[in-house]
Amino acid sequence: MILPIIESFVLCFTLLLICVLNVRNTPVGGVHFYEKDVQERTIELGLITREEIKKNKVISAIPFMMVLLIAAPLMVFFVNNAESFLEGFLQLAVMYMLCGLFDKVFIDWYWVGHTKAWVIPGTEDLMPYINKKVWVKKIAAVVVLYPLLAALLSWIMCLILHL
Repeated sequence: MILPIIESFVLCFTLLLICVLNVRNTPVGGVHFYEKDVQERTIELGLITREEIKKNKVISAIPFMMVLLIAAPLMVFFVNNAESFLEGFLQLAVMYMLCGLFDKVFIDWYWVGHTKAWVIPGTEDLMPYINKKVWVKKIAAVVVLYPLLAALLSWIMCLILHL
C-alpha cells in the first residue's frame, strides 16, 4: 500500500503546481478558486472579467482532471498491478483522500487562510475567503465524493480490463 501513498504526492504536486501557476503574478489569477462573493468583488473592481475567470477555471481543471481521472487509475492498474475492484478502489481512495486532505488543510486552511499570498486588494473585508462552514462542507465533500469517484473509476477499469 506504499505505492498509492507515494503516488498521492503526484496528485498533490499537480494541484500545488496549478495553484502556484495561477497566483504566480497576482492572486487574481486564481480567483476562480474563491467563493462567488470574492469573484464578484474582483470583477466589480475591474481586476478580471467573468470570461477570464471561466477561461482560468478550464485551464486549471484540465491538467488536474487528467491526472485525477486518467493518470491515477492507470498508475493503480498498470504500475501497481491492482487485480480486483477492491484493490483498485482502496488504492485510488487512498490517493484521492490524501490529495483532498492536502488541498483542504495545506492549500485552503494554511496557504489561503494564513498567508498573504492569496489576498486580493479590495476584498479584505470578505476574509476569511474560506469560512469555517464552507471549509467543513468541502471536507465532507472530499470524504464522500472521493471514495465514490474511486469506486466508479475502479469499476470502469475492471470493466475495461475484464477483472
